[in-house]
Amino acid sequence: MTIATLGIDLGKNVCSLAGLDEAGAVILRRRVQRHRLFEFLGRLDTCTVAMEACCGAHHVGRFCAARGHLVRLMPAMYVRPYLKVHKNDERDAEAIAEAATRPTMSFVPVKTVEQLDLQALHRARERLVHTRTRLVNQLRAFLFERGIRIARGRWRLEKAVNEMLCGDQDRLGARMSLLVSDMAAELSQLNQKIRAFDQEMIALCRSDPDMRRLMEIPGVGPTIASALVAAIGDGSAFKKGRDLSAWLGLVPRQISTGGKPKLIGISKRGNVYLRKLFIHGARAVLHLVKDRSTPMAKWIDRLKQRTHPNVAATAMANKLARIAWAVLTKGERFNQAELIG
Repeated sequence: MTIATLGIDLGKNVCSLAGLDEAGAVILRRRVQRHRLFEFLGRLDTCTVAMEACCGAHHVGRFCAARGHLVRLMPAMYVRPYLKVHKNDERDAEAIAEAATRPTMSFVPVKTVEQLDLQALHRARERLVHTRTRLVNQLRAFLFERGIRIARGRWRLEKAVNEMLCGDQDRLGARMSLLVSDMAAELSQLNQKIRAFDQEMIALCRSDPDMRRLMEIPGVGPTIASALVAAIGDGSAFKKGRDLSAWLGLVPRQISTGGKPKLIGISKRGNVYLRKLFIHGARAVLHLVKDRSTPMAKWIDRLKQRTHPNVAATAMANKLARIAWAVLTKGERFNQAELIG
């Protein structure tokens, strides 16, 4: 029995396997305990091992690649059309194996340990940022119920709360003063943790040549540079810059038929976190870059005159993503003078 393609439906405790021969016929169906999966893969002859790009898939993929197997990771949404009849683990494994044999299938590169560590750093930071935002909004609501309105901006809120706690607390009352004091201390701790993550990202960017070259692009700082490298590595998984923009959801969505193209809003598919970062970076280029004589600044200024600022920001984010892909894949530094507006 020679297996050409092995589809694995990963589970927390049990993994389902489906093996296909060269003709695509199913010659193996098996359920394996998760802790015995590596033992089975170690005995397997060299073949194509396919999985959905889910939690734990990159760890299994690195193990298979080290044993000489060809690893194929695919987005789960691309596997779903190959699922037949009723959905169960065995059918899922068969669909994964069949999808991996398609010549037009898009695959996900196996991430290194360093990439996953960096990605975990970003996700932990994002969790703290969301927690801080919820805390700030709740604190504003508590103060507003006491008739205390504070101007927009987190730093203004922190300054006003510190002044109230250090000064006259009669406006809040004893119980509310204690509660606001606890929330202010929690906010200070969150700021320290987020600042520590930011410092770690800056240090990583300074030590990595790819991230240093990315940070030379206007609007791209340590957060975007490190998040992009953690997500796509050297960018070789994308054939061109537009493919990266489409993966980020920064290109128009199409509803076309009969040879009549119809473009609507951006697709918002793919990596939500990276898309948000690129749009924030684009807004910085739109409003905060002082030198408006560069080709990029002139291009965006012309765009702002004929369209909405949000549309201009999305178009700028699209351009930044394409430039970032070129910088990563070509190994060259960003040159403002060579940019065609």
